[in-house]
Amino acid sequence: MTRTLFSSIAALFLAGCAAGVSSPSAVPPAALADLAPTGTLRAVINVGNPVLAKRAAAAGEPYGVSVDLASELARRLGVPAELLVVPSAGQAVEALRAGHVDVGFFAIDPARGVDTAFSGPYVQIEGSYLVRDDSPLRANAEVDRDGIRLAVGLNSVYDLFLTRELKQAKIARAPTSPAVVDYFIANKLDVAAGVRQQLEMDAKRVGGLRLLPGRFMVINQAMGMRQGREAGAKYLAAFVEDMKASGFVAQALRRHAIEGAAVAPAGGAP
Repeated sequence: MTRTLFSSIAALFLAGCAAGVSSPSAVPPAALADLAPTGTLRAVINVGNPVLAKRAAAAGEPYGVSVDLASELARRLGVPAELLVVPSAGQAVEALRAGHVDVGFFAIDPARGVDTAFSGPYVQIEGSYLVRDDSPLRANAEVDRDGIRLAVGLNSVYDLFLTRELKQAKIARAPTSPAVVDYFIANKLDVAAGVRQQLEMDAKRVGGLRLLPGRFMVINQAMGMRQGREAGAKYLAAFVEDMKASGFVAQALRRHAIEGAAVAPAGGAP
């Protein structure tokens, strides 16, 4: 894990990249206390999902839609942003749960909702299956069969969803989502599950692999904070809706050349 401090100046620069975003209104003191209790907005950034964030280099600065949103939220709150960069969704969830950060970017899932207050979704992305070229599997519905072994990233939304949904296929868990395809190959598994964009990149890198057509789930990506901070959660939910309505999220997707992800519809209760 690495921490990066984003100043208010950096946040202002990113905000200026998105024309049409309204000026921040006064922040209720209770919301500010909930979202930035230390005087800094501490946000966790998962670079294991390339739709949301990436690193400029092996240990470089993070960039992406979630980074832009964290920076804009800090600007509106009038505080600096400190980003905790982690390689997996599971580590992002744990960072929030342990109180190391104030907000994060997560796929909405009932299991996480026990201790996480989600905003509405800001983007929707697809979960897909990857197999070898010579696999007999041709459709998503064929995956849940006896004898099929499937790789997912530990504690990812795919892990949570497929653990509930699959009745016959067996799940094997890679340490992180970016490691899924290499884990799938090394352990001679039948299927790899994950973000379509990550699987497409890995298929090109490795060769001899193909995606099954369509998707097995739509992932609603939202912002989240710990339960019990009602003023902060209300402000965060309104912030996300404004970021969609103003065009900020759409512009961020274009700016970072993200394909295969869509701005989530207005509202959309988790």
